[in-house]
Amino acid sequence: MSDEASDPVTEHLDVLVVGAGLSGVGAGYRLQTMCPTKTYAILESRSAIGGTWDLFRYPGVRSDSDMQTLGYPFEPWVEAEAIADGGQILDYVRRTAAKYGIDKRIRFRHRVVAADWSSEDARWTVTVETGGGEQRLTCGFLYLCSGYYDYEQGHAPVFPGQDDFAGRIVHPQFWPEDLDVSGKKVVVIGSGATAVTLVPSLAELGADVTMLQRSQTWITSLPRRDRVADALRKVLPGQAAGDVIRYKNVLTTGAFYQLSRRRPRVARALLTKGAVRGLGSSELVREHFTPSYDPWDQRLCLVPDGDLFEAVRAGTAHVVTDTIDTFTASGIRLTSGRELDADVIVSATGLRMKIAGGIDISVDGERRPTHDLVVYRGMMFGGVPNLAICVGYVNASWTLRADLASRYVCRLLTHLDAHGWRSAMPVPPGGMDRRPLLPLSSGYVARAADQLPVQGDGAPWLMRQNYLLDRRDMLRGDVTEGMAFAR
Repeated sequence: MSDEASDPVTEHLDVLVVGAGLSGVGAGYRLQTMCPTKTYAILESRSAIGGTWDLFRYPGVRSDSDMQTLGYPFEPWVEAEAIADGGQILDYVRRTAAKYGIDKRIRFRHRVVAADWSSEDARWTVTVETGGGEQRLTCGFLYLCSGYYDYEQGHAPVFPGQDDFAGRIVHPQFWPEDLDVSGKKVVVIGSGATAVTLVPSLAELGADVTMLQRSQTWITSLPRRDRVADALRKVLPGQAAGDVIRYKNVLTTGAFYQLSRRRPRVARALLTKGAVRGLGSSELVREHFTPSYDPWDQRLCLVPDGDLFEAVRAGTAHVVTDTIDTFTASGIRLTSGRELDADVIVSATGLRMKIAGGIDISVDGERRPTHDLVVYRGMMFGGVPNLAICVGYVNASWTLRADLASRYVCRLLTHLDAHGWRSAMPVPPGGMDRRPLLPLSSGYVARAADQLPVQGDGAPWLMRQNYLLDRRDMLRGDVTEGMAFAR
């Protein structure tokens, strides 16, 4: 696909999709199958398909949800592993894009920096930075599928004495290709999804690894292979097997989330029992794997086949719960006075959120900062016409919600055409209570609180973390609810 800049001012498309990752490729499929007469293009700031799965290259990078729900419903995941490595997921996204010709709609090294809606013209003017300079495109509908993480920088706090450390400090988001950890002492700072993935993977590469956590995290083990899925694939055709497996997993994960919200003591007991079984030590679990918060107050971490627990049991990985006093030339001195020797320190301290890709959004020349906006159906903004944003679930697979959002966009576009409308704008009701967008107390959410839009207190302004309810409303609900249309 050529990525040379076209005419900088004259090109118009019906729909512009921003981002060629898992969500953007899925959006392309829905647009060309549900709205086949619409012209569209996918603008990707990087030089490759894959988004997150092309960006992250740290050892062991993998899915943190099952692939039958992370995969596309129209292209069921058929590989043996239910929890897949990053490379497998990247290949899957690229194969899907090529199979359906979506890759031919992608324009690489096209970074969207601003978008302004004109009510008079009923179209967006989108400013794009390309390798050939800046250009402007126009479109009737803008669909942002760039996720909500900052690809250019992760969360990297500066630690006391950091410059004194004689070894190497790396951030997982920018893993160096030349880093050999075999035979070295590695300290991984953090206890989230990235840290629990890195620790057993680095141990397998021959490192002596310590996971240094300030606070504990709820961790659950799931099999890398789904035996029920394997059995279903033997007796059902591919698409039918995929549908049944997907709903099995949706119901299973949804049930545990609801249990955690309604009966947190029971959920705590189940997770604790699983950790004791994996580690073989109730003392270790009490010391390092029993958080003070309830399950799903923060995102639950998944370890396939209990690999983290196995590494700790084998003695190739260790867990320390403490806070950092200072870095030293040879490692880290903790508040307790203990010192951890290290050749390499990995700062797995989290990601930074960048909602809507950091694009400067304006309506008729008036800026609309995302923190001032209210989310409609978890995917549009009150007072902003013909714009949707793709945001997945925090308690289930991202793609489950991403696909619903893309199908809703197509339903809305079809409704506009059928009634001769040119724009649709959600209008928030007066007196509506406003709530934080994401129901998590995780650090990456708290750090972005002043940037995130908010949600309302009831449908369609409440972003429910419930696939079954969302499926009903987004695929069959009234697209005119809470919406103002204009010709």
